[in-house]
Amino acid sequence: MGPYRLASSIGLACALIGAAPAAAAPGTAQVSANVVKPLVLTWLQDLDLGTIVLGPGSWSGATVGVSQAGALSCTNANVTCSGATKPAQYNVSGSNRQVVHITAPNVTLVNQGDATQTLTLVISAPASVTLTNSGPPGSDFSIGGSITLNSTTAGGTYVGTMNVTVDY
Repeated sequence: MGPYRLASSIGLACALIGAAPAAAAPGTAQVSANVVKPLVLTWLQDLDLGTIVLGPGSWSGATVGVSQAGALSCTNANVTCSGATKPAQYNVSGSNRQVVHITAPNVTLVNQGDATQTLTLVISAPASVTLTNSGPPGSDFSIGGSITLNSTTAGGTYVGTMNVTVDY
């Protein structure tokens, strides 16, 4: 190894030792948290389809329902509807301006005189409500539903439980 080669190797070693490390660039990020009040769901009123009288003969597909606004739908000539009908009503409270999602699956209605006889209540609920205040008084919403009857539907009172959930 000649003097030139030794000097070159020493110069490279000195250059590596004398090099300053790269400076770390500061990074900043904003942090936020959206804190909301817990939701409180309160039942106000049951859904009632009233009294439904089945007509004579053999038929199927008669739908009877109550809308979210409380309007009765009973237009099939094979059924006659009467009585006080009403949608279910609930109140939800939480944090102002938050969108609350509503879930209400269909309900199995069971004949109270014969538990083997059932009807399916097809639910009509709003997908969501936007709260207009924080805490009470909250926002009210209604849930309607409909059943389909036929000439062989067993007479009796049909009852079920509506399972409504709300979340942000």
